[in-house]
Amino acid sequence: MKYNPLEIEAKWQKYWRENQTFKTENNSEKPKYFVLDMFPYPSGAGLHVGHPLGYIASDIYARYKRHQGFNVLHPQGYDSFGLPAEQYAIQTGQHPALTTETNINRYREQLDKIGFSFDWSREVRTSNPDYYKHTQWIFVQLFNSWYNKDTDRAENISTLVSIFEAEGNANVHAVCDDQIDIITAQEWNALTADAQEQLLLKYRMTYLAETEVNWCPALGTVLANDEIINGLSERGGHPVIRKKMTQWSMRISAYAERLLQGLETIDWSESIKESQRNWIGKSVGASVFFQLEKGEAQIEVFTTRPDTIFGVTFMTLAPEHELVAQITTAEQKDAVEAYVQATSKRSERERMADVKTISGVFTGAYAVHPFTGDAIPVWIGDYVLAGYGTGAVMAVPCGDERDYAFANFFKGTVGMPEIKNIFDQDISENAYGEKGGFKLVASSFLDGLDYKAATAKVIEALEEKKAGFAKVNYRLRDAVFSRQRYWGEPFPVYYINGLPKMIDAKHLPIVLPEVEKYLPTEDGLPPLGNASVWAWNTVTNQVVANDTIDHATVFPLELNTMPGWAGSSWYWLRYMDAGNTEVFASKEALQYWESVDLYIGGGEHATGHLLYARFWNKFLKDTGFIQVEEPFKKLINQGMILGTSAFVYRLEGTNTFVSKGKINGQKVQPIHADVALVNASSELDVDGFKSWRADFAGAEFILEDSGKYIVGHEVEKMSKSKFNVVNPDDICEEYGADTLRLYEMFLGPLEQSKPWNTAGITGVSGFLKKLWKLYADEQGVLVVDEEPTKDMYKSLHKTIKKVVEDIENFSFNTSVSQFMICVNELSQLKCNHRAILEPLAILVAPYAPHIAEELWAVLGHEGSISLQSFPVFEPSYLVESAKEYPVSFNGKMRFKIELPLDLTVEQIKEIIMNDPRTIAQLDGQEPKKVIIVPGKIINIAG
Repeated sequence: MKYNPLEIEAKWQKYWRENQTFKTENNSEKPKYFVLDMFPYPSGAGLHVGHPLGYIASDIYARYKRHQGFNVLHPQGYDSFGLPAEQYAIQTGQHPALTTETNINRYREQLDKIGFSFDWSREVRTSNPDYYKHTQWIFVQLFNSWYNKDTDRAENISTLVSIFEAEGNANVHAVCDDQIDIITAQEWNALTADAQEQLLLKYRMTYLAETEVNWCPALGTVLANDEIINGLSERGGHPVIRKKMTQWSMRISAYAERLLQGLETIDWSESIKESQRNWIGKSVGASVFFQLEKGEAQIEVFTTRPDTIFGVTFMTLAPEHELVAQITTAEQKDAVEAYVQATSKRSERERMADVKTISGVFTGAYAVHPFTGDAIPVWIGDYVLAGYGTGAVMAVPCGDERDYAFANFFKGTVGMPEIKNIFDQDISENAYGEKGGFKLVASSFLDGLDYKAATAKVIEALEEKKAGFAKVNYRLRDAVFSRQRYWGEPFPVYYINGLPKMIDAKHLPIVLPEVEKYLPTEDGLPPLGNASVWAWNTVTNQVVANDTIDHATVFPLELNTMPGWAGSSWYWLRYMDAGNTEVFASKEALQYWESVDLYIGGGEHATGHLLYARFWNKFLKDTGFIQVEEPFKKLINQGMILGTSAFVYRLEGTNTFVSKGKINGQKVQPIHADVALVNASSELDVDGFKSWRADFAGAEFILEDSGKYIVGHEVEKMSKSKFNVVNPDDICEEYGADTLRLYEMFLGPLEQSKPWNTAGITGVSGFLKKLWKLYADEQGVLVVDEEPTKDMYKSLHKTIKKVVEDIENFSFNTSVSQFMICVNELSQLKCNHRAILEPLAILVAPYAPHIAEELWAVLGHEGSISLQSFPVFEPSYLVESAKEYPVSFNGKMRFKIELPLDLTVEQIKEIIMNDPRTIAQLDGQEPKKVIIVPGKIINIAG
């Protein structure tokens, strides 16, 4: 019986598929455990060896929990809406659904080969109408809700309407738009239906608003901040500019405090928690109003240092601030407009990260200090962001390093006064930014006060003058929820008189229409503007042709689609009851599974998916559809498997490539080479390289003295563009999936990034062959039913103890090492004993399930090993019952003897003195002293 991994793996994958071994039921007396992977976007490139890392880890844990008697839900699906399929459709005309289906089939084939214990009966695809009908339904619930600060939860909009009808909005404490006019109940009831709707839009959890967005002209869509890197789109590297558009937004800001507090209740890494805390950005201070010198307008600023108000030297607005165009003087108009235009080409992240560049323009306008009446010049600067706070700051150079640098940079120019110092501290070299160690001076009624006392007193004075008030502010902004693209969830929205109306749940899903082109229309409308059948008939409740729009019974549908994070913001709930055709999940399923017990995925989603998912979960709890506040109890972020890239070196200005050892200071251009063209000795297949790309066909090569071309190497992200991708299919084909699984875990700690090195994989493959030989050889089964020796039991239970500790601590790499130690020990002990090999097969099963299943069958069992009870550690097997003593004569060790540990000193002495080796050493002489320390030493002094 020879170990044949390909044959064994195909056999057991077929068995699991046909017997639905990992199908999970919602009604079980077993305790539940929900293990979830961040589901993949099915790209055309397929999986490389870095992708399965987290999946293997979660699969080990899921299999382990099954062995422990848990009812384990371990599903998988696809985040199948996305820009790549749409970009491919634009280039080729092929419908994104066809591309996505092809890619999913490829992913499924690859995932199956690795032997995951997924419950595929619960597969979800966010681009399937039977899935996104529920995404649309959740959107409708958000639209029909508002956030009541008094109850600290979202409520149905009907409760707000009732308040308006009874008493107006004066006493409503809601998370809503700024500067809403106060109306009485009488005034509300007198409004037209459209006017009432316009007012309610200012309160709804999802609403239409003109907002500053990241617009990518090349992609024809709005991008989220986390989709932009250094001012370019993450997808394709296209320029991104800031512009104003009417967009759907969601009031995630309503949940800012609950999102912060919830972090204290979940088992996530501190780094991810800190990322979310910083993104939410809670700060305590005051809102202050500065009246403009001309006109009726005011500038509102939020400051965490209201105690420094007498140090205000100038004000700075974000270039996008709505007042900029209104207050700029004729003399400054050209300069201001040029600056605004230049700033629009930089993303907010880029502006936030750039702390060295100082730039700005004076608007020519002045504001009035609320206490002194002094004129304060108003500037614009790109270090102020329109979306954070109010988009305006009161600049206090003496107390803020950035304001200090700005004031000194523009010192002596029009509109930049001398810096005012309000601290009893020296600011000649830099600002004094501490909150302690000072008393205020030149600050009128605040003179002599410290930070705490001055803050309280100035807020009281601001409120008395109606020039400000105490406020808690959050950096977290409402999330833009519109994308100007085709391949996304359609909104269940039509418009009457320009106002949004929701389509009733019983008519969902609203399915994506067919379009001739996937680009925006010629007049700049989103791609859905190309659809000829995209209107809503309110009589038949159907999508109908656009040419039937009459604004009486047929109305235009929303042309934007939802963003990429919509479908991933609730998908774990769908897994709980994926076959339900009526609701996203039944009440019973939601109560049984509750939330995800273990979530494994990349840390790059800290301020995107992981924040949005928590937001939607909290909203669904508020509205009574689910019972838990947090969706993911424990989160682990796996590290990346990095690729080892290969580089060839082209002499600048030529098509000549010089081997690494022959560069000798020459100017060369490093170029990625396909790692498939490089052997383990770093030697390039020159002929293969010439055939690889047409522009290299005529290349010349300067070789080493050995006649070889040696490439350079660099460890970097594994990527198709760097030609350093290793396909897991190739590893499975050559070594088997169990080898791949074990090797990925063996590379290093799960949460650390580590380079892929195929050279080390043969050791893991050899280990599995050695494991197999404990059970069988070419002649047949070797297993015997004899009682194992104590050393065999010791090796097994040492391994049980280590593996259980490692799995519980997600230290999978050290488990693999322990398996190797155990198999080596058992091989030396010539162990073929059933009482050892049966539990050993179960121990190995979560890591290498295929060989474990086959060994279980070799042992004579039927069915799958996956539900067998996990071995239990027995401490008694590790308790030493005997000790090998070194026996010394006058301090020199002469021989060793093994004795039971429970012997007394007298018994040990009797055995030693009667040992022939002792008699020979003493040669008839009586010892002067016999020193015996039980369990440690024996020394005989002559």
